[in-house]
Amino acid sequence: MENVIIRELKTADADDISTIFEAITQAPVSSDFKKLIEQHARRKQDACLVAEFEGKVVGFLVSYILTMGFGIDKSAWIATLGVAPKYMGQGIGAQMAKEIFNYYRGEGITTVYTSVRWDSPDLLSFFKTLGFDRSNFINLRKPLD
Repeated sequence: MENVIIRELKTADADDISTIFEAITQAPVSSDFKKLIEQHARRKQDACLVAEFEGKVVGFLVSYILTMGFGIDKSAWIATLGVAPKYMGQGIGAQMAKEIFNYYRGEGITTVYTSVRWDSPDLLSFFKTLGFDRSNFINLRKPLD
């Protein structure tokens, strides 16, 4: 998609990102989500981007660097990303991903990780088109009473 600007996340983007996330999940976003986005915008060690089209935020990507995490010296993790449903399928997510990959290469990072729910075939397919594949990690969980 032409005329899309990829830029660094700002705290002022939290409302727009919350709106996009609500549209994707079709569920209300908690105030904690907005606070988390604002925190990522303030943290200089995180690499977070938004996509703008005609002055409007239409996509976001939140990622961070993890040092010495579970036997990996230094890696990058994509925590979440989203594109407003109206703009999905137009290459905006791929543009943000390419930008973040270039940033991490410049930081000396050689591997980027993410997690995808097994029942999210669209998101899994998206990451596969970017070259992601299974890793050596197994996601574990423990429900707390």
